[in-house]
Amino acid sequence: MAEIQAWASYGPTQQLQRYVYDAPPLAAEEVEIAVEYCGLCHSDLSIINDDWGMTRYPVVPGHEVVGRVVSAGEHVKGLKIGQKVGVGWNAGSCMHCHQCLGGDHNLCLSAQPTIVGHCGGFAERVRAHWVWAIPLPDDLDMASAGPLLCGGITVFSPLLTFDIKPTQRVGIAGIGGLGHMGLKFANAWGCEVIAFTSSESKAEEARSFGAHHVVSSRDNAALLKMANSLDMLIVTVNLPMDWAGLLKTLKPNGRLHVVGAVVEPMPIPAIDLIFGQKSVSGSPTGSPVALASMLEFAARHHIAPQVEHFPMSRVNEALEHLRAGKARYRVVLKADFD
Repeated sequence: MAEIQAWASYGPTQQLQRYVYDAPPLAAEEVEIAVEYCGLCHSDLSIINDDWGMTRYPVVPGHEVVGRVVSAGEHVKGLKIGQKVGVGWNAGSCMHCHQCLGGDHNLCLSAQPTIVGHCGGFAERVRAHWVWAIPLPDDLDMASAGPLLCGGITVFSPLLTFDIKPTQRVGIAGIGGLGHMGLKFANAWGCEVIAFTSSESKAEEARSFGAHHVVSSRDNAALLKMANSLDMLIVTVNLPMDWAGLLKTLKPNGRLHVVGAVVEPMPIPAIDLIFGQKSVSGSPTGSPVALASMLEFAARHHIAPQVEHFPMSRVNEALEHLRAGKARYRVVLKADFD
């Protein structure tokens, strides 16, 4: 058994406390990673608060982990001690189901979330199946790479999965932790990019992230002007929207794709779906191959999230900063257990 130092919550809304847990012997296909940086995602707040009814306390959050391999099981392939890797929302999957064998590991019904029934990256070390420990390109800055492993792949995956062409028009609704990365990826993909935001103060910043046009999501007249213009609209917010109005912005065969965890039911007018042959869809992060492709794309195009840094010892301050909506636009914790 090995002792690992971490930060954990013992109940909904409780502040994180220093926590030491005994890790079992390393499994044959696992790697152990010395955490250097870990992104702070809104999903960490949801797990800490048990918003989704799946939290197991004490919970060690953190699923945007960047570090180096320090130990490897005897059946680990393709990774070396000292190699820079990242771990995102999933730390494992069964590797034998139809989804895993087909390359859709992130859709595995037995996938192991990094922070549900598993100790995450707010710790000095974290473990993952070797397939889910994604090598980091040399040109990627480790200090800002963490949010790419969850937020980044969440907005990159739809472009890849649905074969979006560089000649197409893509909208991003919500310019926050997810949306600002969505603008960067869609622009580098070659698309004409339209940002939808409820905050006029973010217009110029949205353009700096890659938006060619900015539309107020609160302005019905502005939404009507966008009618029949988008091939895809990626919704990154987790709040109710004018779904009928957003659906009208799509061209025939257009797709409204949801990656924000909206908990309320979405009223979608069937008649618009039918006559426009439109689609509504969603997706959870991405497969290991998609993650690796995203990281390579980000390194090639110099895409990085806009981040604020906190030492991990100030994790509760960082959580409050995020909870208050002050993060611009992602928070990264630097491990400081020594």
